[in-house]
Amino acid sequence: MMLLTCMLFLLSLSSATDWNKIAKDSLKSAIKRDINTNVAKNIILFIGDGMGMSTITASRIYKGQKQGRPGEETVLKFEEFPHVALSKVYGVDRQVPDSAQTATALMGGVKTNVKVLGYTEDVKTDNCSTESITKRVYTILDHFQNAGRGTGIVTTARLTHATPAAAYAHTSQRNWENDNDMIKAGVTGDCTDIAYQLVNDNYDIQVAMGGGRRNFLPNTTFDPEYDRLGKRQDGIDLIERWKEMQSARNRSHQYVWNNQQFDSINPKTTDYVLGLFENSHMQYEVDRNRSSNGEPSISEMTGKAINILKRNTNGFFLMVEGGRIDHAHHDTNGALALEETLAFEEAISTALEMTDKRETLIIVTADHSHVFTIGGYNNRGNDILGLVDPFDAEPTLDGMPYTTLSYGNGPGTNFTAGRQNLSDIDTKSFDYVQQSAVPLKYETHSGEDVPIFASGPVSYLIHGVQEQHYVAHVMQYAACVGDYANDFTTKLQSNPVCSAFLSNDKQHYVYEYL
Repeated sequence: MMLLTCMLFLLSLSSATDWNKIAKDSLKSAIKRDINTNVAKNIILFIGDGMGMSTITASRIYKGQKQGRPGEETVLKFEEFPHVALSKVYGVDRQVPDSAQTATALMGGVKTNVKVLGYTEDVKTDNCSTESITKRVYTILDHFQNAGRGTGIVTTARLTHATPAAAYAHTSQRNWENDNDMIKAGVTGDCTDIAYQLVNDNYDIQVAMGGGRRNFLPNTTFDPEYDRLGKRQDGIDLIERWKEMQSARNRSHQYVWNNQQFDSINPKTTDYVLGLFENSHMQYEVDRNRSSNGEPSISEMTGKAINILKRNTNGFFLMVEGGRIDHAHHDTNGALALEETLAFEEAISTALEMTDKRETLIIVTADHSHVFTIGGYNNRGNDILGLVDPFDAEPTLDGMPYTTLSYGNGPGTNFTAGRQNLSDIDTKSFDYVQQSAVPLKYETHSGEDVPIFASGPVSYLIHGVQEQHYVAHVMQYAACVGDYANDFTTKLQSNPVCSAFLSNDKQHYVYEYL
């Protein structure tokens, strides 16, 4: 009998997960890891807007469950990156930041005030009179352009929205996306709107793709896709102006607004692209129109951008934003947020397949997180979009079931009627709105640290717990641009990156912007 018991015990061990092997394989990989000290020819910054740690965890489980597995053991592509850090996301004047502050930090290298884009903290929110060229922040995109390298922006939000705008714009109010926004706000002075700045001041950006046609069209011109007029009151068609400015410089260029036109872009012969695929934000991935009149995915836009930019032999910088992760969270729609995160991950996979890790630094991070939680004492493999099971592990005081995913605040609560009984509700629907503790019109950001994942040249500098603006300095240093530029045109791989920064016997080269 004892022999039989021992045999059954050994059999159970052999069929169980070999946790020791999993750990040892990870350890071997870490021990064999090479440190890449090359200069970064290319940099791709992926910003998952609102993609905090709870979103990443829930998304990996969701991905695994879609593939028929329990889910918890799944690894997202960027979680395989060798170097990880935490980013402190607070702003100069906010414990919990907005996306203008955070994106300015990530790309500009300084923290600033709420809703301010591309300026130091000396510029006050909503205050055009405090704006000044001497207070401008110059971004990693600026530094690459001044070094003769290619630049691009891809987003699923409006191109004039906070995160993409932080790459190129300077304004004391992120909401001034078109001149009508400024007129309604009673703005006086020489300040200009974000769409105007993109076309008139940043026509050297090679690839700019996202949504937001309404901010580029006059209020007398109908959108090509919808029965809606543009927003601009100055009568300027900024799309036509962009085309004129590229033609005046004899540049091969193309403006596109749907899939058919997007597919017609030849990246071997087209140097400049403006893609505006929606009147406002681009569609959620689950709603995306894939027909010829529809719009490309974030992965497809990323691939097209890389194919265009990599023709620059000096290298390129590309910022890719998964903007609608954030929007889904603000509406407390967890399922949509997870789908957007997986679409974002696919774009990262595309970039990895198309670039060489020896010369391309890829950083994946979030600008901030959300009050989004994963709770309940669930059984392993419990549907991440479903109800907590087993319910009796910690029964609710009202006796009604609740979902694994929920929010600390937001629109998902009927304040007067009390908590909804979810017994017969399809919580896996993309239309389902998660319950929230505090009733608000829109859910808010949260203030906890967010992860940074890095792969490629000097990615080992992504370590520990860092201030968010540190990321911009790592990118500058990796590519030897901006504050870390030097006079080395060629470098041996054995040399440290940006050796002029590490030794004081070389004169730093500083770009003249003014």
